[in-house]
Amino acid sequence: MARRPVAVVAAIVLFGEAIGMVLINWLLGRVVHQQHMSMGGVDSGTMSTTTYAMGGVFGFYLAACGLILLLTGVRDRAPGRFGRILLVTCAVVHGVLGALTVGLMGWTAFAFMMVVLALIVLVLMMYAPRLPAEPVDAAPSGDGTPPEPAAA
Repeated sequence: MARRPVAVVAAIVLFGEAIGMVLINWLLGRVVHQQHMSMGGVDSGTMSTTTYAMGGVFGFYLAACGLILLLTGVRDRAPGRFGRILLVTCAVVHGVLGALTVGLMGWTAFAFMMVVLALIVLVLMMYAPRLPAEPVDAAPSGDGTPPEPAAA
């Protein structure tokens, strides 16, 4: 099956995205720090520090999602509850950011965000837990009436 390669490719894409996010926020923090301008009463030092912090936190978040996907692909086992929740939030973030990037950055950025979203959702669907089959309580009667439900 193609479960393992898809999970590993999704992990590599998220690791690359985490590195890109950290570098972009570091560059934006440097630009804001060099401006020496105030925006709404907030000085440039505070804005650059928060930009660095946001880049680090979001980069860590994407790297953690990538690590969960990598472990999923290497072990060929579904992620646990925490990992699944983290991946679902990552998919939602990519969906929302994809909707925002189409207007701000163009269709190429939107296409990239949708590819990452599709990879994450594909891994979640491929490693979905199997539900047990419903037991048959009673055989249908020959007269066309539905079977009586079993008493609990």
